[in-house]
Amino acid sequence: MLEEVRIQGLGVIDDAVLELSPGLTVVTGETGAGKTMVVTGLGLLFGGRADPQRVRPGAERASVEGRLTVPEDGRVASRVFEAGGDIDDDVLILTRAVSSEGRSRATMGGRSAPVSLLSYLADDLVAVHGQSDQQRLLRTDRQRSALDRFAGEGLAKEIKRYAAAYRRHRELAGELEEIVERARERAQEADMLRFGVEEIAAAEPQPGEDAELLAEETRLAHADGLRMAATTAHEALAGDPASDVEVDVAALLSSARSAVAAVREHDAELAALGDRLDEASYILTDAATELASYAESVDADPARLAEIQERRALLTQLSRKYGETTDDVLAWSENAAKRLADLDGDDDRIEQLRAETEELHTAMSESAQELTRLREEAADRFGDAVTEELTALAMPHARVSVRITTGEEFGPHGLDEVELLLAPHPSARPLPLNKGASGGELSRVMLAIEVVFAGADPVPTFVFDEVDAGVGGKAAVEIGRRLARLARRAQVIVVTHLPQVAAFADAHLVVEKSTEGLVTESGVVRLDRDGRVRELSRMLAGLEDSELGRAHAEELLGNADPERALPTA
Repeated sequence: MLEEVRIQGLGVIDDAVLELSPGLTVVTGETGAGKTMVVTGLGLLFGGRADPQRVRPGAERASVEGRLTVPEDGRVASRVFEAGGDIDDDVLILTRAVSSEGRSRATMGGRSAPVSLLSYLADDLVAVHGQSDQQRLLRTDRQRSALDRFAGEGLAKEIKRYAAAYRRHRELAGELEEIVERARERAQEADMLRFGVEEIAAAEPQPGEDAELLAEETRLAHADGLRMAATTAHEALAGDPASDVEVDVAALLSSARSAVAAVREHDAELAALGDRLDEASYILTDAATELASYAESVDADPARLAEIQERRALLTQLSRKYGETTDDVLAWSENAAKRLADLDGDDDRIEQLRAETEELHTAMSESAQELTRLREEAADRFGDAVTEELTALAMPHARVSVRITTGEEFGPHGLDEVELLLAPHPSARPLPLNKGASGGELSRVMLAIEVVFAGADPVPTFVFDEVDAGVGGKAAVEIGRRLARLARRAQVIVVTHLPQVAAFADAHLVVEKSTEGLVTESGVVRLDRDGRVRELSRMLAGLEDSELGRAHAEELLGNADPERALPTA
């Protein structure tokens, strides 16, 4: 909902602030005071065309700032947050400035934003109905959406059913198309994987085998040197009668132990050293024994070495293709086997997907036909209701109808295209709304539509300009009554020159002008009860203090007050 709008440097308006409230707000004023600039300012604020000719003479720019309340968990707030804007306590600030050179700038929630984003947000914030302003309900997608809400719960349930089938059908159809289009690629991938799996299976690599073979190959390749080293070390430690070693470590250690053993009982410290010599003797003996055993085990085996080298060459070939180590190769083989199972199952999956998509297509067709039937029923009711409203709005011969065109391609909402048509008189051919009525007539048609759609089209603010063009008397009262009825469900702002309409207002703003030199300056004043009587008197008789005019104004206000209190029809 709009709380406040400030307009500066726009047309005849120098600086004006509109304090807005829920319900019906009317804007009145003398001819040329700038009432229409209020609607122009709102159009700018919500992404309308920037016309530098509208900038007030002598001003560098025209600017409009709007303060709106929006729920922070709603779609508008979500879009604002995505664009980097802020909403403080459900309050959103929008601004739009147009320079005299034609440059335009917009901000949203304190962040610069493209004008197109303001237009996008406007769809959920405001509906402006005027001769040259945006006509939200002239868009066929909005017409369909509003008709669907008007149709009621039965159609809403069918839309959910259809939408679920439509989404699932798109998912499966996309998957099926991908599988079929990539059949050749997937077949080539399967052949490559199958060759790799078979090659690895034929080689039968074992976990860690490459490291074990490398160790064994190294030992066999250096067998003579290893055996010689072990033998020499053994002779140095334990001695060997057949060797040339005259003194061995075992003999020297034995002599040291004997020397200490003779006197160790006389000193604890020497006894401890003797224990260490004993321990060293045991370790030396074990090492000498193991060296001897190792030397006997090492044996040059050229046949085994050749076998190992051949096996390692095979594993190296696998590693170059499938992984750095044998373990990596085995892991690749396992993953490839799983992928092969998926690829080999494509034919079955294709058949399954085709069957499912055919079932869903049948379900969508049945649901779409039901949507068409329900929309046609709602269209008849809607057309009759709007036509009845137009009769009361001084368009007794006009008729609004709904054209539902059923296509062949399924969309998110079915097969139907919905378009509202207007025949201004019985012999006229029904035409789309923007082609079947003049500016003033179109505003009245839109008022009738919005009244019938009330509650079905959830926009929070409506703005009407020229809705009372070319009418008066009883028709003017009916326009005011219907604006008040619409204002029970939403905020309504109306620019009017008819006192019969202004009398129904919950809040009355008047655009006042003062002339200084050749430039007119306008401001906006909020009227109290007495101010409303004076303004209605001026609108009725042209004289603010006419006793007859004031009496008539009081009568209008008195008649309008109970009308505004009536329950919604």
